[in-house]
Amino acid sequence: MANAHLNVVILAAGQGKRMNSAIPKVLHTIANVSLLERVVNTALTLNPQKIIVICGHERNTIQSTLAHLPVQWVVQEAQLGTGHAALQAMPHLHNDSKTLVLFGDGPLISSDSLQAVIHSTTKNGMAILVSEFTDPRGLGRVVRDNNGLFLRIVEEKDASAEELHLNEIFTGILCAPTTQMAQWLQRLGNNNAQGEYYLTELPALALADGCAVTTVRLQHPQQAQGINDKKQLAQQERYFQSCQAEALLLRGLILRDPNRFDLRGTVQFGIDVVVDINVILEGKVQLGDRVQIGANTVIRNCIVGDDVIIKENCILEDSIIGNDCTVGPFARLRPETVLKEKAGIGNFVEVKKSTIGIASKVNHLTYIGDATIGKDVNIGAGTITCNYDGVNKHQTIIGDRAFIGSDTQLVAPVTVGEGATVGAGSTITKDVPANQLTFCRKQQIVVENWERPQREEEN
Repeated sequence: MANAHLNVVILAAGQGKRMNSAIPKVLHTIANVSLLERVVNTALTLNPQKIIVICGHERNTIQSTLAHLPVQWVVQEAQLGTGHAALQAMPHLHNDSKTLVLFGDGPLISSDSLQAVIHSTTKNGMAILVSEFTDPRGLGRVVRDNNGLFLRIVEEKDASAEELHLNEIFTGILCAPTTQMAQWLQRLGNNNAQGEYYLTELPALALADGCAVTTVRLQHPQQAQGINDKKQLAQQERYFQSCQAEALLLRGLILRDPNRFDLRGTVQFGIDVVVDINVILEGKVQLGDRVQIGANTVIRNCIVGDDVIIKENCILEDSIIGNDCTVGPFARLRPETVLKEKAGIGNFVEVKKSTIGIASKVNHLTYIGDATIGKDVNIGAGTITCNYDGVNKHQTIIGDRAFIGSDTQLVAPVTVGEGATVGAGSTITKDVPANQLTFCRKQQIVVENWERPQREEEN
């Protein structure tokens, strides 16, 4: 149920010049999810009545890319500062509520931290989220009196030499009653170094009106780090991945090196799952019990059964791998691949939109596409299914217990019967009968008295 007493305003109108990119800043990603979408997803956990996103620079691109988000888009035509941006949302908000202001380039703020700010917001007061940064450069400083009571926030460009040495910063996140916030925003001035209307001046206006300003301390400062350049983007990616790795370790996943693991989606896993270095899991991944994943492997949107061994340097996407299967090294499973129980896929094998039957083996240097392979089949090295005629894809069907010799081309559509054997080096264009040997080779010719050409001696 929506929280009828809460609005969320997300500021995402800035140009992001320091990103040095044609991509709008808020569309850059952490673990394959855009910065702005991460902020919206966190806001949704608060069950607000309304989420408004203030956009400006590249607004058409942002709105079309994130059209699936349940938000109301409001345009800031001229970028005159954060206070001016927040002011654009006020006519669209419910007055009998609180309004929480967030930033579209601050993707890692937690729901718990935001709940603390909301709960600290009184009927006639304001709550702001603060933190201590070892390096506060570029951030607004919190100024307190000799008793430690909050006085104001000063932007770095307007700070005195003494204030620049303060390391308590304002994260930019604040919450206040909507009616009062609208009044304070309308009273903002732009008498500062940038000539902009700063959101950071709101707490001083609240104090001037006799309203309490509560500071909420953020326990994990990196959650509040905004992203303004590619260096900060990379730092936040690593922070996010380290948090995920720590959580997975506590749930029982074995990571050989947590610093060399990326989760770009979600993963479910059973007991005693071992993940080696430089593994990337993307989308929705499900791992059974006792799965082993070798180094440098990418798994995307796959279901992996129990006791599966995925060796080094494999790429698996949109596939289902049954119990006791072995994959790799250097194997690729493309979408709609299904490996039945105890199937084996070896080195430099590519499988696409095919089913490999129970205990069947495709071990070396082979391409299997648009095929259905029965159980206990052996596919020799260098075999390919010629499934594409330049216009359409065609099916190859191989029956149970068939044996396909090395360097065979199966020109689809074609069916190989149960128990059939195809001799090595064959090009098969017609159906192969069950339990028979079929091969197709030209006669071997020996040219007598032939001499290999000799290279002429260089002058």
